[in-house]
Amino acid sequence: MAVNNQSAQVNRRTRGMLDKQDRIFEAAAALFAERGFANVTTQQISDRADIAAGTLFRYAASKGELFLMVFNRDFRTALDAGDRAARTETDSVPALLAMVRPITAAARRGAENTAIYQRELLFGSPAEKYRVQGLELVARAEAMFAGRLAADARARGIDDPRVDEQARLTGRGIFAVLHLALARPATGVDPEHDPIEDLRAQIALLVTGFFAALTHR
Repeated sequence: MAVNNQSAQVNRRTRGMLDKQDRIFEAAAALFAERGFANVTTQQISDRADIAAGTLFRYAASKGELFLMVFNRDFRTALDAGDRAARTETDSVPALLAMVRPITAAARRGAENTAIYQRELLFGSPAEKYRVQGLELVARAEAMFAGRLAADARARGIDDPRVDEQARLTGRGIFAVLHLALARPATGVDPEHDPIEDLRAQIALLVTGFFAALTHR
C-alpha cells in the first residue's frame, strides 16, 4: 500500500509539473504574439500563467529561453506541415515551395519576433539548449530540401555519385534564401511584400542549377 501511495504522489507531482509547464508555455506564446518579445516581462508571463514568479525559473532560466522554446515549437509545426504538403507535389519546385510556405506564413504573423528568433539562432550562446534545438530544426529543414532533390534526381534516372552532396549543398542554399526572405520584413522595406513569388523564382534557379550540375560535366 505504501508503494502505491508513493507512486500516486509521484504521478500527481509529475502531472502538476507538466500542467505548470504548459501554462507557462501558453502564457509566453500568447504574450509574445500580442506584444512582441521586447514588451513582455517574465512577471507578466508568470501572472498570465497564474504561478509564482520564482516558479517560472524552475522551467526556464530567462525570457530568452522561453522565447526560443515557443518559436522552436512554431518552427517544428511549420516543418511538419510543409513535409506533409510536399508529399502531394510531383515536381521539385512546387514540392520545395510547399515545404517553405508554412514557415513564411508563421513568420508573417510577427516580423519582429521572427527577426529576434533568427538572431538568437545565429548569435545565441552555444551552451543554450533551446538554441541547439533550434539549430537542429534548421538542419532538419535543409535535410528535407536535400532529400526531396535527391529523390527527384534518382526518379529521373540520374545515376551520379554526386547526387547526395549536390542535394545537400542546394538544400543549404534554399534555406539561405528563405532566411533572407524571413529577415526582410524586419528591415521596414516594403512591409507588404509577399516573399512567396521571390522564393518561387529563387528556388527554381537553385533547382535548375542542381540538375544542370548533375547532367553536365
